[in-house]
Amino acid sequence: MLVLVINSGSSSLKYQVRDVAAGSVLTEGLIEKIGMGNGGDGDGEIEGPRDHAEALEQVDAAIHQELGGLELAAVGHRVVHGGERFAEPVLINNEITRAIERLNPLAPLHNPANVLGIRAITRKWPDMPQVAVFDTAFHRTLPEHAWRYAVPDELYTNHGIRRYGFHGTSHEYVTRRAATLLDLPVSDFDGVIAHLGNGASVTAVQGGRSVDTSMGFTPLEGLVMGTRSGDLDPSILVFLARAGWSPEDIDSMLNRESGLKGLAGNNDMRSVVEAAEAGNEKAATALAVTSYRLAKYIGGYHVAVGGAKAIVFTAGIGENSHQFRALVVDKLGALGVELHHGLNAERSREPRVISTLGSAIPVLVIPTDEERAIAEATAAVVSSSTAA
Repeated sequence: MLVLVINSGSSSLKYQVRDVAAGSVLTEGLIEKIGMGNGGDGDGEIEGPRDHAEALEQVDAAIHQELGGLELAAVGHRVVHGGERFAEPVLINNEITRAIERLNPLAPLHNPANVLGIRAITRKWPDMPQVAVFDTAFHRTLPEHAWRYAVPDELYTNHGIRRYGFHGTSHEYVTRRAATLLDLPVSDFDGVIAHLGNGASVTAVQGGRSVDTSMGFTPLEGLVMGTRSGDLDPSILVFLARAGWSPEDIDSMLNRESGLKGLAGNNDMRSVVEAAEAGNEKAATALAVTSYRLAKYIGGYHVAVGGAKAIVFTAGIGENSHQFRALVVDKLGALGVELHHGLNAERSREPRVISTLGSAIPVLVIPTDEERAIAEATAAVVSSSTAA
């Protein structure tokens, strides 16, 4: 089955065409600056879309240029927020589209763009099966004691304020791959998964299910990230508001000017590591804060899962920064974790163990592939609906 995987942003559209049976990528591209009068890059010399519908026309042209007469069987969409309703991938119809749209207030930067992509596909290919795969779905198994905030109940009942978690598609995919590497059934896998990119989250997995996760009501909570602060005292926000900061000022500061950027002046981990190695004190402090925060979460989640069978690093930083992995694991000596520095320094796209044989908990690097997970989920939903 050929599946077009769509990841729609407010001004961008990333796509892949995947052969699910072969597990291969046939073509891919990225359209940027949608609605901004400029261009983007991707397969097929894409430029200047006015809106997502026009961007999709260019995707269609690029696909035909690359793949000729091959026919798409379905489209899978990454949808950031599924709220409490969606616990698994779902076949899209008008009612589902409206339900996703009603969740816009929970993810105002993401869900509206996801809906634009869905509606653009519906207009162009009205009979094409479409599947929504939700970033939050894997975390729907969180027990109430993990997802509850200690605030008046009306904030949850009236406004849906609770911990939802994100990066679920990646966490679920990596959980399965880690279990395979350790020769365990997924249902026997207990571990801590650290998805570390510009956005970063860590998840406690027990019996193959998410039981706690660092991101909360929004992707701002938890770890120190590229431009996001992660955890901080909420009274800081009250203090700033009383000092004259607007909600927009606070939101921009926390989401776009904090994290590595706020501490080191740069949100690129490679640049921060290079600066720290060259003696830059701000960069060294940024790495110390960021690695300490993650190590604390790993220790807590080791307890949450009743004893982790693995600690797993994934995503751009987790897969590629051996320096940052070492900073984190070196703080886990109390758990009996030992890094094999030679294995850690090796570069590979394959799942692998980077801890010593004597380490009390194996440390793994598992490359994530969210597009593959979305394509496989899409094919499964479509096949199931056809059989029914």
